[in-house]
Amino acid sequence: MTALFQSFPAPAKLNLFLHITGRRADGYHLLQSVFRLIDRNDVLHLRPTDDGNIRRMHDVHGIAEENDLCVRAARLLQQHTGCRQGVDIRLEKILPMGGGLGGGSSDAATVLLALNRLWQLNLPRETLLALGLRLGADVPIFVFGENAWAEGVGEQLQAIALPAAWYVVLTPDAHVSTADIFASQELTRDTIPAKMAAFFKGYGHNDLEPVVCRHYPAVESCLAWLKQFGDARMSGSGASVFLEVESEVEAQRVFALKPEKIAGFVAQGLNQHPLHDFAD
Repeated sequence: MTALFQSFPAPAKLNLFLHITGRRADGYHLLQSVFRLIDRNDVLHLRPTDDGNIRRMHDVHGIAEENDLCVRAARLLQQHTGCRQGVDIRLEKILPMGGGLGGGSSDAATVLLALNRLWQLNLPRETLLALGLRLGADVPIFVFGENAWAEGVGEQLQAIALPAAWYVVLTPDAHVSTADIFASQELTRDTIPAKMAAFFKGYGHNDLEPVVCRHYPAVESCLAWLKQFGDARMSGSGASVFLEVESEVEAQRVFALKPEKIAGFVAQGLNQHPLHDFAD
């Protein structure tokens, strides 16, 4: 009897701030950030198989199967453990690609977490974090599974308790190249490291924001519109921008006023990843 597909969420994240504090000799940037998980997500549909094959059951424009982060995550887990099981993968894509919300990284993390259970591997979270980092700098936060203060290249994570909040998230029509932004000569890389206490007093900004806004007018105009209502910021390397508010009513009020041509959504902050308990 053929197994049925099982469905698993892959939530988005917001960078509540993002400071670039330096650059390593290998070119990787040192940063500080606070990652906030939110309740908007892609959905991974996974069907375990006994034949050892890892198959993508959907097309992704411009991304070959061997480069797909979900496929790479499954293969890496299989190779690391010597597991002889396989999986069919179907991704229901809801989060915008290139939106600074961590969608692709979250998808990969969900594959690691879900297959850890479906394949009965029982790997500890520490091992999954190390595997996630091999896939990309943003994958570990989703494996970590809690809101976090991040340092290093984003892999040094410390759980942080954040107040309840709602977010208006807008994604202008722009696909920002993260690699190009980090490589830009305009990017400052010397922000003085902050203390966590300063963040809770309201300190923080996104060092990538000025560079992105100079090169992507759609992001600049969208951010300017949202700043009417408060301290709006860009998430990650963009293109998404967000505003934190205290209630769903306020979030929906602001969202209802947005220009019709701009895509977006209202989301609530999470305290934990929905699959947090899939690793110890």
